[in-house]
Amino acid sequence: MRFFSLAPVQVAAGRFTLTRTFPLASFRVDHSMEPHIVIRGARQHNLKNIDVSIPRNRLVVITGVSGSGKSSLAFDTLYAEGQRRYVESLSTYARQFLEQLEKPDVDSIEGLSPAIAIEQATWGRNPRSTVGTVTEIYDYLRLLFARIGTPHCPTCHTPIRAQSVQEVVDELMHQPMGTKLQVLAPVGATQTPDYKQAFAQLRKAGFVRVRVDGMTYDLDRLPPLGHDKPHKIDVVVDRVVIRDGVRSRLADSIELAFRWGNGRAYVEAVEDSAPTAVKSWAFSQRPACPHCGFSLPEVTPRLFSFNSPHGACPECKGLGEVKRFDPELLVPDPTLSVLDGAVSLWGRIDPRTRLGTLLQQLARILDFSLATPWERLPEQARQVILYGARTSSSSADDAEGKGGSASLRYAGLIPMLERRLSRSGNKRQHLLLEKYQRAQECPACQGQRLRPEALAVRLGGRTIAELCALSIPECCSFLARLELGEFERSVAKPILAELLARLRFLVEVGVGYLSLSRKADTLSGGEAQRIRLAGQLGAGLSGVLYILDEPSIGLHQRDNERLLAMLHRLRDLGNTVIVVEHDPDTIAAADYVIDMGPGAGTQGGRIVAVGTPEEIRSHPESLTGQYLSHRRTIPVPERRRPGSGNYLRLLGAKLHNLKSIDVTIPLGTITCFTGVSGAGKSSLVLDTLYPALAARLNEGRQPEGPFRELSGWQFLDKVIQIDQTPIGKTPRSNPATYTGVFDDIREWFAQLPDARARGFGAGRFSFNVAGGRCEACRGEGLLRVSMHFLPDVFVTCDVCRGKRYERETLEVRYKGKNVADVLNLTVAEALDFFAAVPHIQHKLRVLFEVGLGYLGLGQPAPTLSGGEAQRLKLAKELARRSTGKTLYILDEPTTGLHFEDVRRLIEVLHRLADAGNTVVIIEHNLEVVKVADYVIDLGPEGGEAGGRIVAQGIPEEVARVEGSYTARYLRRLLPRLDERS
Repeated sequence: MRFFSLAPVQVAAGRFTLTRTFPLASFRVDHSMEPHIVIRGARQHNLKNIDVSIPRNRLVVITGVSGSGKSSLAFDTLYAEGQRRYVESLSTYARQFLEQLEKPDVDSIEGLSPAIAIEQATWGRNPRSTVGTVTEIYDYLRLLFARIGTPHCPTCHTPIRAQSVQEVVDELMHQPMGTKLQVLAPVGATQTPDYKQAFAQLRKAGFVRVRVDGMTYDLDRLPPLGHDKPHKIDVVVDRVVIRDGVRSRLADSIELAFRWGNGRAYVEAVEDSAPTAVKSWAFSQRPACPHCGFSLPEVTPRLFSFNSPHGACPECKGLGEVKRFDPELLVPDPTLSVLDGAVSLWGRIDPRTRLGTLLQQLARILDFSLATPWERLPEQARQVILYGARTSSSSADDAEGKGGSASLRYAGLIPMLERRLSRSGNKRQHLLLEKYQRAQECPACQGQRLRPEALAVRLGGRTIAELCALSIPECCSFLARLELGEFERSVAKPILAELLARLRFLVEVGVGYLSLSRKADTLSGGEAQRIRLAGQLGAGLSGVLYILDEPSIGLHQRDNERLLAMLHRLRDLGNTVIVVEHDPDTIAAADYVIDMGPGAGTQGGRIVAVGTPEEIRSHPESLTGQYLSHRRTIPVPERRRPGSGNYLRLLGAKLHNLKSIDVTIPLGTITCFTGVSGAGKSSLVLDTLYPALAARLNEGRQPEGPFRELSGWQFLDKVIQIDQTPIGKTPRSNPATYTGVFDDIREWFAQLPDARARGFGAGRFSFNVAGGRCEACRGEGLLRVSMHFLPDVFVTCDVCRGKRYERETLEVRYKGKNVADVLNLTVAEALDFFAAVPHIQHKLRVLFEVGLGYLGLGQPAPTLSGGEAQRLKLAKELARRSTGKTLYILDEPTTGLHFEDVRRLIEVLHRLADAGNTVVIIEHNLEVVKVADYVIDLGPEGGEAGGRIVAQGIPEEVARVEGSYTARYLRRLLPRLDERS
């Protein structure tokens, strides 16, 4: 509420000046007069024909339980309509190149601005994309290096700069008066008998002296030169002394030296008493090394692009890594002998086969036994078997079985596989052989992606690859401190201004621990979203509708404060910021909140409450308000699990920023890894611990981070990583097919009397194979019609009417529903429908317990969020019979979850641990951290300032550690902290 009082007002009327004082009054700003986005009749997906008014130029949070319709309102209605209207304003030619969105099912939307969606999705899995390229910062760096970078010779590291005769003379004339100079022209190196002819040409040109291999001779008294090695020959063009009036002669001499030296010239300062030059210079008229003649191509921005053949490393084609056959993958069990199948591709070897005969000959020549375990073979024998060699022995039988001297040429297993891979066009064989390959750093560019010519250009002593390898704050600091000349400063000024602004925005949104060379496909959804947010802040637009999908994902509470400041800044620029979010801090910082529900799926899609955060807290029907006001809470366990008494220990982990740390995880517990963004949680758990365990328990072949020792894994029988990657890429994949419950449903339908009478098997009820599906749409239910510059139209199949199956298949019914009707049921509805079928109900109940009761059994996989995909994977594992010796690894399982959904998830995780299993979680959500049995907090900061263990123990112990950022926020949620053990 704002109040205004009006001061006296003077009004001029002809010759008179009237003064009138208005009485002091109070005026309240009527917020109803503020501009709004008014939505009427929204029915997209599960929205129940809702009407809602959203204030413009405000930070608005849309919250609610999972599946309540938040994304349907924000992205599928608001963003889709805003994007559609913008695209329709363009020409038909431009429209065919842009993403086309269907018109949402809504009566009207008024007050809509151009919309920009910033979602969780990463930038695909293109291995060429980096943080630098997707933010376009790398494009500015390429331009900067092309314009003011200094080329260097990659061999002798001499700066390369084209110099004119005048520039050379000006530099030499700055030497002290009386300096004696010797001007030379490098005429080359020769090993041919024609050197006499070369010297004759020099005499004919009027030259008197020549320097051969560093020694100066008169051309008339040359010593005989041998032909066993090349000779370096420099002709002495002139000897001059720096004094007044010598400039013209020096210029003629330099020009003559350039002519005979093919654009290169040497100048030496000499003294009569010194046997060698006191000082020397090397000059070139073109971009080439004056010493070794290395020639640099034209320095343009494309020279620094690893996505262009002009700049990419020829060996790895700009990827920075190459795939090579790994001996450890080819020989997975070194305790076996070659004959017993140590080489997995060969298997057990029959000595009578051609391969067996060849290997036996090799063993006789190198004096080893094929029956010896691989790990006990001599190193030479292992290297020859893998990489091949030409071997010979006078005592061995030759290839034809005759005595005497023998020579055997053996190509080697790895060269043979590489040749087969390069020549074979069989995709199946390619997939088979690639299983034995592992990505390794490119030996040519050392992972820097660029060709030597690009890496030879330096700015401030660094190459562009070295600059991109720095953390973002270090890169920003380096560019700000660049010492440039007047010309370079004027050229670089606009480029540096743009670079520094973009880099600072990345720091402000909390991703300063990243480097520009970090691969984009390794970023989490939250990191990718915040990088895009930094780009929008840098654009400085106003009057735009920004829609963000849970930007707090992957953020520690400390970093979340920075994010909220950025959202407020985006709002203050005159934009409307709509955030789909569950984070309580974000809700509290909002200007307006829309709470959706009351349930999920068909039970959601309604507006439960709207208003300020305070109004939501006090609303009696808002589930969100109950948690925000602490009327409903997730309880802290009265006691923590002590564990089974066994421990998993990982010692000396040092991947990326990890500082060779030792980690101990009590088995049979819920252990939570916490820490600020970039502290090293993913490097430790996902990139080191999981691959190491998978290699020992699951025969995994994923590259693992370096560590010294792993113990305690013998107490486990398997390790399962449950992440947020999609469960499928096509609409044919859905929750029913992924969890396997659809197999049981098809078997159940096949056992029905009507199906048995018709001779239908379980395959008849699959929409993925011919037989029972509709062949007109091949089981998809829709037909896609390309509309060129308009969005593609998906038309319901006019044969099956969207049912996916042919008529005879749909005539088989159970409780009045056919298989297509069953796929349209939600999990909750299917749970009641199959109440009499225990094996089907068991899998459905697990889905319901993890909070997915609202999902449709046949909902296409691409429409599922990352959090829903992760809970589906968790449900699939829960449905299996537990051995009590499994280690589950989850990466931020609370993504996309409301407080109530988090409560359900915690109950499921406790069930896993109660069965004796071990649950390891990477998490920032303090509701999960406070109920864990053991917490390991990494930090203290991100990037190089992280990678250490700051605190560990039960949550109460961690909360007491002063140096921990997690402790600062965790102690607020632990009641009676001083009284708890």
